Amino acid sequence: MRVGLFVPCYVDAFEPEVGIATLELLERFGLDVTYPFDQTCCGQPMTNTGCHAEAAATEALFVKNFTGFDYVVAPSGSCVHQVRAHLTAIPQTPEVIAVRERTFELVEFLHDILKVEELPWAAFPHKISYHSNCNALRGIGHARASEINAPFYSKPLDLLAKVKGIEVVEIARPDECCGFGGTFSVFEPAVSAKMGYDKVSDHARAGAAYVVSADSSCMMHQKGCAERLGVPLKFIHIAQVLNGAAA
Repeated sequence: MRVGLFVPCYVDAFEPEVGIATLELLERFGLDVTYPFDQTCCGQPMTNTGCHAEAAATEALFVKNFTGFDYVVAPSGSCVHQVRAHLTAIPQTPEVIAVRERTFELVEFLHDILKVEELPWAAFPHKISYHSNCNALRGIGHARASEINAPFYSKPLDLLAKVKGIEVVEIARPDECCGFGGTFSVFEPAVSAKMGYDKVSDHARAGAAYVVSADSSCMMHQKGCAERLGVPLKFIHIAQVLNGAAA
């Protein structure tokens, strides 16, 4: 199986270790993983700010870079949701549609495509809480959102349950937005910060030592909020935990 590794801009710039963990984790399953060096942004920041037409060149480059792979995998629910739902500034040729349909976020790829049953190398003997990114939760169906009257499920928690020694604590409002919201945090900084303060306080009250998430963007926001409040939380991407991170 040939997999194209899509590493989001903010991961590449601020948390490259998340991209490395994703690569290593995928290779543990015997996959042929390639990182196209010409890749750039998926176009989400432009689309979020209403400049969708201006994202056309970026979208075309994305398709050019990731055409021909069996799957495209990224450690970000928000970027994958952008590709699957909003990569529409360019003509929807069969090539474009194929790339969009084959793009998966890491958790859903492991859970739904590879159907991973065990992670014998993974141990994380810490008390953690899980943060669901809004786009991952409601956009690509990582878990059941609390406002939906349906049986509970959670793909990330299913995978984390296979990690030795981990203890998951539940926060009071598990699928409430943390306030990052991409450009929302720029246009509404005070509201964004207050939402972040509420979120990290919820994690702390639950007794978590670590906050785990499938999106580095949310964790960067919450880490800043926690530091400002003096809350001693640590943050780690789920790719690192599933890959056997020693923390």
